[in-house]
Amino acid sequence: QVQLEESGGGLVQAGDSLRLSCAASGRTVSIYTMAWFRQASGKEREFVAGITWNGGRTNYADAVKGRFTISRDNTKNMVYLQLNSLKPEDTAVYYCALSWKLLVTAPIQSNEYERWGQGTQVTVSS
Repeated sequence: QVQLEESGGGLVQAGDSLRLSCAASGRTVSIYTMAWFRQASGKEREFVAGITWNGGRTNYADAVKGRFTISRDNTKNMVYLQLNSLKPEDTAVYYCALSWKLLVTAPIQSNEYERWGQGTQVTVSS
């Protein structure tokens, strides 16, 4: 059974940067599609970024394209999300997710992912 644990969230000012980490334990995740989602208070969970098993393909939500970067280190069973030029509207709980399916691109639908972390809060003040 795979467990995912996010870290790296915090309270920052607009324009600042953060690096979120997702540590996988219990099983190697090197062959699975991984993604980051976020959920702001009172809103539905939304796709942020995804990465295929070897990092060969990444995809992003339009709202974060050019500011956020997803990456992974399969030797460490880790997935990362670099958040740059943060805006107040980026405030949310950020979740790491895993899909058991071998895919050519990460799905944007949350129901395509079978394992989730507990989330890490990112708060951006103006």
